[in-house]
Amino acid sequence: MTVVSLSIPNSLLEQVDATIKEKGFVSRSEIIRQALRLYLTEDLKIEELKGETTATITIIYRENADRRRLLEAQHVYGGLVSTFLHAHVHEGFCLEVIILKGQAPLIKKFIDNLRQNEQITQIKVAVLNQRQ
Repeated sequence: MTVVSLSIPNSLLEQVDATIKEKGFVSRSEIIRQALRLYLTEDLKIEELKGETTATITIIYRENADRRRLLEAQHVYGGLVSTFLHAHVHEGFCLEVIILKGQAPLIKKFIDNLRQNEQITQIKVAVLNQRQ
């Protein structure tokens, strides 16, 4: 097995350690391997999309985050956005659910754009239906 060095903020490491204890992971390495597997599986499903697609994207970010990049992405891909919901959730965090409908390649580009935004702490994608 190859050893990889990883730099993460202390607050994220604290969450990782708490999750290890709560969920019974053997080590930090195992929880990170599991997270990578989950991400890669989700990403593969998105890469397989073709044709007209409907999807939801749920994102979480800090309330004090600079939202310019997020708003810019929503405007650039505005033709895809059917609607979105913004809510103040857990202390200091915002949640947005974006419903998209359009061609799969454009939806993939929008998702990739969001994933490159370091202001977003979590992103989840669900494909609702797909017409080929």
